[in-house]
Amino acid sequence: MYATANRLTLKEYTLNILNGSSLGIVITLIPAALTSQLLKLFPAGPVVSEITMMVTVVQSLLAAVAAVVVGHMLKLQIMDTACIALASFVSSGAIVTLPKNAGYALAGTGSILNIMLTLFITTGIVLVLKDHLGQLKIVLEPTLVLLIGGGIGLLTLKPMVAVQTAVGDVVAAATHLTPILMGVALAVLFAILILSPLSTVGIATAITLSGVGSGAANAGIVVASFTLAWMGASVNPLGGTLAHFLGSPKIQMANMLRKPQLFIPVIIGAAITGATAAALNLNGTPFSAGFGFSGLIGPLTAWQESTGAMVGVRVLIAFVIVPVVLAGLLNFIFVRQLHLVHPEDLKLPD
Repeated sequence: MYATANRLTLKEYTLNILNGSSLGIVITLIPAALTSQLLKLFPAGPVVSEITMMVTVVQSLLAAVAAVVVGHMLKLQIMDTACIALASFVSSGAIVTLPKNAGYALAGTGSILNIMLTLFITTGIVLVLKDHLGQLKIVLEPTLVLLIGGGIGLLTLKPMVAVQTAVGDVVAAATHLTPILMGVALAVLFAILILSPLSTVGIATAITLSGVGSGAANAGIVVASFTLAWMGASVNPLGGTLAHFLGSPKIQMANMLRKPQLFIPVIIGAAITGATAAALNLNGTPFSAGFGFSGLIGPLTAWQESTGAMVGVRVLIAFVIVPVVLAGLLNFIFVRQLHLVHPEDLKLPD
């Protein structure tokens, strides 16, 4: 049940933006996550190309889909929601200008941080305008919201990208530590980042995180996925539980920011799993570092990139056995014994 737009507190408003963004991320990214590795089993051809096109293009619609979810949560009218989607999409950063002004192209999801900021601002603009335009609403609202909300979003895009770059510099500093400490630090950092508005894939790619550091970062995301899924399994449907690791644990972003104590078991689990992945010398690539278990990209890349004996066993230990055991143990300690975490804290929006 969501509060109506006319009776929202600032906290409720913010949580709706966060939840809408989280669901938008999962909805647009999970098709690619589920099919990316599967498609590699088939020879190149028209069908594979078409499927690849479909799951790639929809990722660039993250901002628009998130806007639709936010509009639904706030019980806005169709036009209000559509206007928010337009402004959020054009300022998301997913649209790039081709060289020599040859046109425009879609490139990635855009800046998630800026998408959320634009949603926050643009939705506010819609709430102010929606009852004051009278019979001219259908004419004026799309243009006003697009130009004002989208314009503000374009102005904030570069600063938001700069924030992500600055965070990337902090993450890059962890790569200079000894292997085990680096594994712990990167796993913890990426476990936190995957539950924030920042893009783990964007940061990993920007700092070209590879080797053991990439493997450890993935391990941190994996244990965060399993831990949060396990702790909330009793109050979430099966699909929602699976979405934590088949899609992204970012689906819990709003709950994590609402209940910061949820980060404690995640950080503990990430530290242990990161050290394990580093000790087992599991590698990754800049592309794989931000995915975790999603689409099996993290485990499969570790299996492909790592060397030495029993690579498959090492991958199984770091990406399945240790995370699952830790998830169960952390659930027992924090939910059943300490009662610091309650399953309801991890309830996903309907």
